[in-house]
Amino acid sequence: MSSATVETSGVSPLINTKILILSDTHDLCIHCGDLTEESKLDEFRATLELLRAIEAPLKLVIAGNHDFTLDTPSFKRKIKEARPNLEPELAAKVYGDYEEAGRLLLDAKRDDIHFLDEGPHQFALQNGAKLTVYASLYTLSLGDWGFQYRPYQGHKFSIEEGTDLVITHGPPRGILDRTNSRERAGYPDLFAAVALAKPRVHCFGHIHEGWGAKMVTWREKLTERPSHFTDIDNNKSFVIEQLSAMQSGRFDTPEDTKRNHCDGDVAALEPGKQTLFVNTAIKGDDDMPVQPSWLVKLGLPKSR
Repeated sequence: MSSATVETSGVSPLINTKILILSDTHDLCIHCGDLTEESKLDEFRATLELLRAIEAPLKLVIAGNHDFTLDTPSFKRKIKEARPNLEPELAAKVYGDYEEAGRLLLDAKRDDIHFLDEGPHQFALQNGAKLTVYASLYTLSLGDWGFQYRPYQGHKFSIEEGTDLVITHGPPRGILDRTNSRERAGYPDLFAAVALAKPRVHCFGHIHEGWGAKMVTWREKLTERPSHFTDIDNNKSFVIEQLSAMQSGRFDTPEDTKRNHCDGDVAALEPGKQTLFVNTAIKGDDDMPVQPSWLVKLGLPKSR
């Protein structure tokens, strides 16, 4: 599997930490959800075997909307509404009993694979660094998959200041969230929460065609309700890489295909002023079935 690389640095003294965002030996591996295509037990087992094969002392995993068997109410609803009706024995064989997929992930903790619930988490890394994480599995949708909320409901992303890394399945509104039809598919609530917390890195997936990385510099004074229209200093922000730079689409403009930085360039990140956004979606289309994973080198404080 190939990887794209970006380096970030902060205020010294920090510990350089290699983070593989879905290879090599790294300090931390992250999977941003959709562990499966259809939430089948065999798919979960295959993904866990892949994660076990990656040489990293810590692997952090969240669920995505396709992993609906991990969301028991959604799983029960799908079984109930299936037409034609699913035989209980067949459903259990393919998808497992309620909570069975979750037990697979909990059991994987013995292999240093940590399945994260929504909320804050802290880790002391093997290299001596301290990592503060906020995770959220929830995506905005009108569909009926797992871990989803409706537009009229909204969702509170309680990201605290001082968070190093935000891991979500879906993107924030306005950043690496364009679909093939050029529509924005990200979430305003998530953008506002990230803007206020200003983490070092925010990684996500869900919108496959939004793959890429962007360094965002925040305006000195944010609006009451931050949005990508008003609170990004565009003169000091830049796209590091995106799919349109590698394969132009019929809707792309010359500005869309402009490459500001090539793979391997160094971008110095200023904590509290900048956030590196990374869309890590690996699944691509027929032209590029597997999109590159990301390797981020991040300066982190020492663990006490």
